[in-house]
Amino acid sequence: MTRSALATFLLAAAVAAGAEDQTAKTYRILLVGNSLTAANALPSMVKTLGEARGNSVELMPVAVNNFSLEDHWNHGEVRNAIEKGAWTHVVLQQGPSSLPESRVLLRDYVKRFAGDVTKAGARTALYMVWPAKARERDFDAVSESYRVAARDVDGVLLPAGDAWRDAWKIDPSLELYAEDGFHPSRLGSYLAALTIWRGLSGESAVGLPGIDRVDSKTIRLLQDAAERQFVSGSRRREFVALR
Repeated sequence: MTRSALATFLLAAAVAAGAEDQTAKTYRILLVGNSLTAANALPSMVKTLGEARGNSVELMPVAVNNFSLEDHWNHGEVRNAIEKGAWTHVVLQQGPSSLPESRVLLRDYVKRFAGDVTKAGARTALYMVWPAKARERDFDAVSESYRVAARDVDGVLLPAGDAWRDAWKIDPSLELYAEDGFHPSRLGSYLAALTIWRGLSGESAVGLPGIDRVDSKTIRLLQDAAERQFVSGSRRREFVALR
């Protein structure tokens, strides 16, 4: 068997095994953030992806324009929702948080929320975003801020920003930013939704529903980019070899 054929076989076997193990589950997700979460109805995208494989998905977004996690903490709505909601996951999103002082605040308020989340019997997750297009050099710092914050609380990292960069390696022409150069386009939100659902569920991103007016080749490219965020080492090399 050739190396390429072996890679194909191994990935197919892994996907098939995962499918057999994926009995329908119930997810109750509180999605906390700002306009980067609300844009393009991302919460609805996540729900649609989850329900496509027979899961029961209840998702409540609390997304307020220009809010940081500190703002959400002080406002109180999210803390009340965590206490009363019987969630399986609480997903937290702040701005890029690439600056040192922003990283400090991100880590601080993630820890505060995670204490409440743990008491409520749920799992904390971090929705990693991206810098403004004019500050693309900050991608590494954004990634590190969210990775550190997730490690602090043993949370689930949902690396949408990293998935964006991964997709651009295959097709640099992908328009993942909206016209303002900060918010996501529909494609950008779709890739974020794929990454969020993949991280929360453990289900493969490959084969999930696409979005209207986007060709199947691009959909598969974005699904592959999301999937690669959750494979590593030899499995990642096998996966990349399939392209």
